[in-house]
Amino acid sequence: MISNQQNIPTNTHEEWQKSIPAQVFLNHFRSIDYYIRHTTPLEEVRQLSTLQRFNPKREGARVGAAKKWLLHAWSAEYTLRTAANHADENYQKHSLHWTFPQAYYSVLYGAKAFLAIQGIDVPIEAVVGQIINGYVAKGWYPESIGFYVDGPLGHYTYHQLPQTTEPALLQPLETPKQAEAHIAQFLKTTRDLRLRAYRRRLQANPEKALRSKTGKIITKFGATHWEEIAKHTGPTTYFDLMSRLKISGTQREIERFVEADIDVPKFHQSLLNIVKYLNFIHECYVAKVMGLKAYQQWIEELPSYLRQSFLQQRYENGIIPIVSAVTKF
Repeated sequence: MISNQQNIPTNTHEEWQKSIPAQVFLNHFRSIDYYIRHTTPLEEVRQLSTLQRFNPKREGARVGAAKKWLLHAWSAEYTLRTAANHADENYQKHSLHWTFPQAYYSVLYGAKAFLAIQGIDVPIEAVVGQIINGYVAKGWYPESIGFYVDGPLGHYTYHQLPQTTEPALLQPLETPKQAEAHIAQFLKTTRDLRLRAYRRRLQANPEKALRSKTGKIITKFGATHWEEIAKHTGPTTYFDLMSRLKISGTQREIERFVEADIDVPKFHQSLLNIVKYLNFIHECYVAKVMGLKAYQQWIEELPSYLRQSFLQQRYENGIIPIVSAVTKF
């Protein structure tokens, strides 16, 4: 439950009440950003044993597919950067209509590049999510983004989150404990949605629906039924949290963010920080397989608006030192 232990702002109580859902959503994403920034992000990636051991076959088709998906990921990230750096806050507010899905798709395409370099070609987004969620649970990501929750409805187990009992407050984030509280809350609400959505799909299919001993389709779920649902949905991770952006961006609820009294520039910056870190992690996996020389040549061949705006710097300051270090193992 979200708690509010601050004084209501000077705007009207009604306006403040309408802004609460958007403020909660903002705090959820700011908490992830906070959690990443208050660790040692580059060192976390360098220390990944999975990256150190990562050595799939370097094949032309795999490299070509990975390059294609990374180009899509970077193009979407470039769009996010454009919005986040825009000086007009009104423009930023109305750009949420397209920055929400862009943030999700940038992460999705980066994940598909990571899978493609391993020879895994999955066209269905939901299946990509299932595979990535499995990687998260197996420790393929830094702890600052490797948190997840599993278990049946009402009996969740949180992983890589030391603090999950403190209430998440509406006030701006100031402590690591509050960041963890918001992440835990975000994971919980997202998993609730996932499990209930899976239940609806399952029970709407007469061939697969869970039935009682008399053969009737079950309408009231007990503990054993939710355990069955949880087993089929797998863990809930950052990928599911990012997918909330796609859902919000394609439904009318996006208007509540446009009309709400929230700090939109901070929202954009947090989204960008999360996206670029996730993309960076996936890039490290791809670059390790391609080799730095081939990867650098590819970067140099990219359009200048991508290369000069952020990719060359990320390559020099992040990819080179990390890939150089992990290839020694």
